[in-house]
Parts: sequence; C-alpha cells; structure tokens
Amino acid sequence: MDKRNNGRHQEFSFVAPTARNVQLVGDFTLWQEHPISLHRGKDGAWRTTVDLKPGAYRYRFLVDGHWQDDPNCKKRVPNPYGSQDSVCEVS
Repeated sequence: MDKRNNGRHQEFSFVAPTARNVQLVGDFTLWQEHPISLHRGKDGAWRTTVDLKPGAYRYRFLVDGHWQDDPNCKKRVPNPYGSQDSVCEVS
C-alpha cells in the first residue's frame, strides 16, 4: 500500500537483542504468505514501518520461527489457534 491509497505509516518494533530473524505477520501480509522482515537496531530492537489504510489489523511476530505477542500492544483478540493476536488500529 502507498500514500496514493491513503496509507498511514505504522511502525512496528520488537525487542530481541539475541534474535537472528524477526518478521511481522498479520492479516495485512496474508500471515506467513508475505511476512515483513524487521531490521535490528544497535539497541537490540527490531523495527519496520508499514503503510496501512485506516482500519483494524491483526498481527503477531515470528522471532527465529517462534510466534510472539507484541508486549507493547494492549488490544488483543483470541485467534483460532488458542492464543491471541495483537490488534493495530490505524486512523
């Protein structure tokens, strides 16, 4: 998505200083079909920015292949796998 489609810059981050790979997956990436790789900063936090249209989006992180919740996201909803998805609301 891009600004021509009214996209909004949304930053995602996950602190994992020893991780080798962190990916963002969600309904906007078709989950594992089109994961977005995060980039590690010197502070050990992994980050990426995604352009999303206004709406609510479910997501999680894959850290070295393991599903992880976003500890900074307060809104979560149950998923069909017995865990929870984080929800990002873009206005």
